[in-house]
Amino acid sequence: MSKSTFWDRAEDVNAGMLDMSDGERLVPMSHYPDRAAHTLWFITAAGTQAVEAVEDGPKPCGYVICDNGKGLYAHLKGSLALSNDRAKLEELWNTIADSWFEGGIDDPDLRLMSLSLTSGEVWITPTSGIRFMFNIAKSQLTGDEPDMGEHFTL
Repeated sequence: MSKSTFWDRAEDVNAGMLDMSDGERLVPMSHYPDRAAHTLWFITAAGTQAVEAVEDGPKPCGYVICDNGKGLYAHLKGSLALSNDRAKLEELWNTIADSWFEGGIDDPDLRLMSLSLTSGEVWITPTSGIRFMFNIAKSQLTGDEPDMGEHFTL
């Protein structure tokens, strides 16, 4: 497993929790990973806490992903900013995003944000329940710690 595995699994996870205020209030957001740019993208609406926080410029932000089914746990940090990148918006646009905005991709309340990652702590665990149980059983027989995956920083 590697950092590449992080990006692979992040693409399969639908949401995480965006932290604009040092853990005081996290809000659920759907992310769109951009591996090449080390960025997570968000499609959201005007008036949200995140949009209001970055209207006057980029701000430090955290993002948490926890998905047992995908074996991915991450606490990511970076700089959150509004973006006017129409090409990126068109690339990301999908049926789910369309259902939130009455005016579709041209809705005046639609906002695109980017979280440029600067650091992160990641845990990648086995996604198979059978593998988990095998590692626990093996640990009981050998006395060794079970292999529960990989931990690294971005």
